[in-house]
Amino acid sequence: QVQLAESGGGLVQAGGSLRLSCAGSGSSFSFSTMGWYRQAPGKQRELVASISSGGKINYADFVKGRFTISRDNAKNTVFLQMGSLKPEDTAVYYCNGVIFTWKSFTYWGQGTQVTVSS
Repeated sequence: QVQLAESGGGLVQAGGSLRLSCAGSGSSFSFSTMGWYRQAPGKQRELVASISSGGKINYADFVKGRFTISRDNAKNTVFLQMGSLKPEDTAVYYCNGVIFTWKSFTYWGQGTQVTVSS
C-alpha cells in the first residue's frame, strides 16, 4: 500500500521559517512528480509547489521567492522549506505524489497543520 507521511508542521510567528518533509513508501515504482498542496478553512485545496523526478519545479505565484521545494529521489522524499511566513500561509499542507505505470496514480498524505501567528 502506497503511503505518504508528512512531518514538520507547527506554529510559527510571522516572518519565521518551517521545513516540511514527506516520505513515500510502499511502492516498487518511484514517484514521477511530488509536491505540496494546502487548504485553508473555507477555501479550496491549492498547489503550492511541485517537482518532477528530473528536477523540473513549479511554484505558485504566492510562494515564489519564499518557499523552496526539493526532493531525494533515492528515498522518495520531498521537502518544502518555507520562509518569510505570513498569516495567510496558515493552512493544512498536504503532500502529493504521482506514479506513472500503465496509467497515472495519485496519492495524498494525511496533511500537516501550519499556523502562522501575526
